[in-house]
Amino acid sequence: MLNFFNLSLRLNGFPIKEASAELEKILSISEIDYDNYINQKKNEIVDYHLKHNKSYQGFVGKTSSDNWNKLPVMTKKEFQKPLSERLSEGFTPSTIYVNKTSGSSGDPFIFAKDKFCHALTWANNIRHFGWFGIDFNSSLQARFYGIPLDFIGNKKERIKDLLSHRYRFTIFNLSDEVLEKVLIKFQNKKFDYINGYTSSIVLFAKFLQKKNIVLTTVCPTLKFCVVTSEMLFDDDKILLEKQFGVPIVNEYGASELDLIAFQNPAGEWQVNSETLFVEVLDDDNNVLPNGKQGRIVITSLYNKAHPFIRYDIGDVGILDEKSTSKKPILKKLIGRTNDVAVLPSGKKSPGLTFYYVTKSIIEDDGNVKEFVIKQTKTDTFIIEYVSEFELSEIQIQQIEKAITTYLESGLTFSFIRKEKLERSKSGKLKQFVSLVK
Repeated sequence: MLNFFNLSLRLNGFPIKEASAELEKILSISEIDYDNYINQKKNEIVDYHLKHNKSYQGFVGKTSSDNWNKLPVMTKKEFQKPLSERLSEGFTPSTIYVNKTSGSSGDPFIFAKDKFCHALTWANNIRHFGWFGIDFNSSLQARFYGIPLDFIGNKKERIKDLLSHRYRFTIFNLSDEVLEKVLIKFQNKKFDYINGYTSSIVLFAKFLQKKNIVLTTVCPTLKFCVVTSEMLFDDDKILLEKQFGVPIVNEYGASELDLIAFQNPAGEWQVNSETLFVEVLDDDNNVLPNGKQGRIVITSLYNKAHPFIRYDIGDVGILDEKSTSKKPILKKLIGRTNDVAVLPSGKKSPGLTFYYVTKSIIEDDGNVKEFVIKQTKTDTFIIEYVSEFELSEIQIQQIEKAITTYLESGLTFSFIRKEKLERSKSGKLKQFVSLVK
């Protein structure tokens, strides 16, 4: 069989063969020597950008790679200027991979990777999906992702889908009528795996639950499902496993970086230590010990075109105590640093706390398909939801009581039933939004 996927990478100038060979070398490094490998790559990438990237030189000042913990932490605000001002010497937009973040964090920006770095990203993706018997050159993917709606952007993505052996479902309209057509596609196509945004895939699972259908009974070729880009809650994972009949794999990544963590066959959320260096820092940029909650800060070890060095991705998480240099484990992903609710008492609470508490009540009867919570004032919240029937007064009282118990009293809630929820241009659903400045 012709390897269309690998061929498409090579035709676009991405040296996948060389990147795969480099990845094999990295994987062969022993646990004992892995600290040395990481430290060497950290020093190399900092030294490179201090010599060849004027933007990074200006950002860092006189600091060198000799004292890693003294290097300043980069944020998305550092990238709010033209890409041409951020590229390293010798790189131009025509010789690199250029893309744009989704802006789900509120600070979208254009980023770049040199072509070897991007090829290495794909080599590592191929490896991780291979853990579950997936071959990008032959395995058919059911893709629940957004897609550009303009003519040229749409056609480009469709061509990429064709070369990458995947069929893309629209996620901007997931009504029962549309999901019925999705189900028919699964009956008629031999999909090997599902990949896409968590909320969209959960909606499909709820549709199957209502029809009392397990997906593998109509699509027996299905092997597993990967969810990404949005939080996966424990009860949603149970639902997906039940309605799809396959293992559910949790992926954590960022378009500007790489795959950050991927659930391995043992069920561990294994961090990518091959091409990234992941740290967890406190509010003063001190490195926290494993097991402590803090800001996730990431260094891209191979990207020479554009610096991502000690880059605060905007997420909060915990590395497992059993992590090693070669095999770090992400114990928990809490949410985004900008998803914090400041309450009237001055208490700060992760926005997803509201979501967790509300979710435990609001979805018990299967009526509510999905919902989001918006904070409009310190004491005022709007819950928008999609359901077949209005929430009952008893349910509303239960939600308000639970939030009082877990957070504090005196908060005001209004409930708005909608036909569909507002998603970002990429199709992502933001479960909690604070509109308080």
